Amino acid sequence: MRRVIPVLLLTVAGLIPLWRFEATPHESTAVLAEPAPAETSPAVPGTSGAAPPAGGSGQPASTSTTGSSESTNYGSVQVQVTFTGDRITEVRALRAPTRTRTQGALPRLRQSALTAQSADIDTVSGATQTSQAYAKSLQAAIDAKGR
Repeated sequence: MRRVIPVLLLTVAGLIPLWRFEATPHESTAVLAEPAPAETSPAVPGTSGAAPPAGGSGQPASTSTTGSSESTNYGSVQVQVTFTGDRITEVRALRAPTRTRTQGALPRLRQSALTAQSADIDTVSGATQTSQAYAKSLQAAIDAKGR
């Protein structure tokens, strides 16, 4: 009877890695979206870029920039950032690994980037490499804007 409890505990401890195993290909990346055009604001002929047209909304033009494609052990990560003036108004993942943890982390990373208005975002637990690659691609897109 003394041996039963240690044997059961060691059996459970040995099965835990099997329960956590994820059978996915080493490098699987999904193309989530195609890049949007760089300029999303319509141009008005005969006006300069400094002043909005009469009767216009007075909103600055929206521009989109694409960050670099960053590789991880699980696939590539690439984001596209939309700016309205100097504010980040949208962040889209163009490429991302197809792992379940990564797909769960993408909405958190997007919200963090929109809240922080920079690439200084927190790493999502369980998707560390993806989070770091997301931040690098985000920073490359911000740098491309010249912000």
